Amino acid sequence: MAYGKDKKGILLESGTNEIEVMKFTVEGEFYGINVSKVQEIIMSDKVKPMPHSHPCVEGIFKPRDTLITVINLAHYLTGEAPEHGPRDLFIVTNFNKLTAAFRVQSIEGISRISWKNIQKPDKTVAKGEESVATGIAQCDDQLVTILDFEAIVASIAPQTTIQISEVEQMGDRPLCECPIVIAEDSILLQKMINDSLERAGFLNIKNFNNGQEAWDYLNGIKDDEDLYEKVNLIITDIEMPEMDGHRLTKLIKTDPNLKKLPVIIFSSLINEQMRIKGKQLGADEQLSKPEIGHLVEVMDELLKKFHREFNK
Repeated sequence: MAYGKDKKGILLESGTNEIEVMKFTVEGEFYGINVSKVQEIIMSDKVKPMPHSHPCVEGIFKPRDTLITVINLAHYLTGEAPEHGPRDLFIVTNFNKLTAAFRVQSIEGISRISWKNIQKPDKTVAKGEESVATGIAQCDDQLVTILDFEAIVASIAPQTTIQISEVEQMGDRPLCECPIVIAEDSILLQKMINDSLERAGFLNIKNFNNGQEAWDYLNGIKDDEDLYEKVNLIITDIEMPEMDGHRLTKLIKTDPNLKKLPVIIFSSLINEQMRIKGKQLGADEQLSKPEIGHLVEVMDELLKKFHREFNK
């Protein structure tokens, strides 16, 4: 079995559909972040304000000669800017090849839970594309909202997320009817990916809101004689309720009927450690968001390779 030990000393088996959640508090409420996104926890420091920045951006600070943007999470979540506390902490994160610090009040520990036990908020709570909750989890005796930090940063700095302009710069491309399956839980990012791929000429895209929905579909068609007419390639995020992308990749690549299908892991979490895990699980390619132009190029290559093998 494939194991990976990250820089925080946490031992995780790949493909088990589990997540390490770091619990923290903001204005007395419990929230969580995937430990894989956490670079370090430090005491809050003096921050230099930046003119014309987003209201939730406090400014910058410079630990160890590195400039890091500080986001006031309480201001973002509540719309109000509370006074800073003397014991506030900065959660320094790294994802999408970006480093940012989030001000929180306290760290409450780490829980290891299954994605099956994380539920997406329903539409009465989540405001469509504006939802910033990956899911709600029961951690010990607390209900914890696992925040979608990727969506938070994207709303504060849209230029840091998927840009359809990357695809537009490729110019006119041939239309492609190859059936593509995408597993992505963020409504906002799902729309961005779809718009970009449609602009790139991919016309046959089937979307699923998490790995479990994608697996149910694939599992239901894997014995069909026309399987390859229904799916040619799978693109999956990693962080998703019910079933994550690593588990989905493992199920596909260990199934005799599905294992020839190319799988691309397209996630904000791709780093050296995650790349090792994905490779061990059989992923054909792993790309970091928001590299949508690179994703299109990789899709082209994998589809060509797949059809060469399929037509032998």
